[in-house]
Amino acid sequence: MFTFKTMTTACALAAALLLAHAPQAHASAVPDPAPAHPELRPVLDQFGGREGLIVLMDEFMAIMLDNPQLRPFFEFTDQAEVKRHLVDQFCVILGGDCTYTGRDMRESHQGLGITRAEFNALVEDLQTAMNRRGIPFRAQNRLLAKLAPMHREMIER
Repeated sequence: MFTFKTMTTACALAAALLLAHAPQAHASAVPDPAPAHPELRPVLDQFGGREGLIVLMDEFMAIMLDNPQLRPFFEFTDQAEVKRHLVDQFCVILGGDCTYTGRDMRESHQGLGITRAEFNALVEDLQTAMNRRGIPFRAQNRLLAKLAPMHREMIER
């Protein structure tokens, strides 16, 4: 069972993934950021499959660009690439037939100086996007539980 604090932390972790895909120094493929979980395939279906994840990331990016605290991280990045990596990453984690080719989380976030406050702002924006898309709360929690362990590689200060 998730508490509000656990949910907020997990959402923050997931949202920070967007920061992971600031302009890349190289385009080499790396292992998936988290293992696929075939048992979560029904959760992927609740997100609307890959197509639903695409719409979710469009919504998420728009919300973040409207957020003055987060806009500087995204306004001058290749937003289409960020969204594509996130779609692939979430799809893989949820047991979909996708391939993630982005960098690992530590490399992606290194040097960005992400603070806990920025991380939490991302969480709130991701929650807003998922709620607007009508993704069931339980499905959100299942994804976020798989993303949560990545937080140690994202927050720098």
